[in-house]
Amino acid sequence: MKALLSDSPGGPDTLRLADLPDPVPGPGELLVRVRAAAINFPDVLIIEDKYQMKPPRPFAPGGELAGEVEALGDGVTGWQVGDRLIAVPGFGCLAEKIVIPGKSAIPLPAARSFTDGAALMLTYATSIHALYDRGRLESGQTLLVLGAAGGVGLAAVELGKAKGARVIAAVSSDEKAAAAREAGADDAIVYPRGPFDRDGQKALSEQFKAAVGPAGADVIYDPVGGDYAEPALRAIGWEGRYLVVGFPAGIPKLPLNLTLLKSCDVCGVFWGAFAMRDPAANAAHVATLFRLWDEGKISPRVSATFPLERGGEAIAAMAARQAIGKLVVTV
Repeated sequence: MKALLSDSPGGPDTLRLADLPDPVPGPGELLVRVRAAAINFPDVLIIEDKYQMKPPRPFAPGGELAGEVEALGDGVTGWQVGDRLIAVPGFGCLAEKIVIPGKSAIPLPAARSFTDGAALMLTYATSIHALYDRGRLESGQTLLVLGAAGGVGLAAVELGKAKGARVIAAVSSDEKAAAAREAGADDAIVYPRGPFDRDGQKALSEQFKAAVGPAGADVIYDPVGGDYAEPALRAIGWEGRYLVVGFPAGIPKLPLNLTLLKSCDVCGVFWGAFAMRDPAANAAHVATLFRLWDEGKISPRVSATFPLERGGEAIAAMAARQAIGKLVVTV
């Protein structure tokens, strides 16, 4: 089989396409023929050794997939050769075949494409856990979404609207603002690109405050970090919830006096650990996502696809924050 491998820490240009022996499923495992693999920001970090998970090299990046069962290991029940599935193994998906635990696979309905299926889990599962569990978002509340045109951002916009919230999307271009509005955002603001000096941060905070209104945001969803974080926190409402999702703009330092003045919560969001610690709750969220998908309230937006040999280009586009929605490598 072919796989796009990381041999040493570095950027997307360090990846190489290689021929490897087909993997063999062990007890409880499935051999999956990968049909599509979505690219996410952790793929940018993992090949540079900057992610919390550091697989032994060489390894293939790519954290989520859609594919078909090609073989079953001993003891696997509920699956047959040819069954369609999606899964989030964390890495290894930029390859023609992969072995995964059978219990981690989720059936993919025949009506859904492999490309859309690959783009569902990481962004929507992260966002539903963030908004419904950590953010306790309720109908009628105001949600401010930073980076609202990225994969997790658009998922947060759609899930916020599905919950009945007023959603304000914050993005870095008019094109991204249009995408957020198409996803259902009630309003969209275009902020400048950082880094910002103190005056720039103050101006950005005033922009956020004007958008959410005088009562402030009940929930702020931040998958961006960096110099955007403190201005957003200053726009939070009384007893609001600030959701820490990711840091493509850098890891921020927040003045904790703001949390006292607003009596607000700063909540970390780590979906992968949540799914491992509470699989029943995660399964319930997955069922909700498929129901919302069937109802047309959510729909993964795939803005570009790449063949396996160009998977590094997809990761580079993600690193440059050029993507609207999801990027998918077709295999």
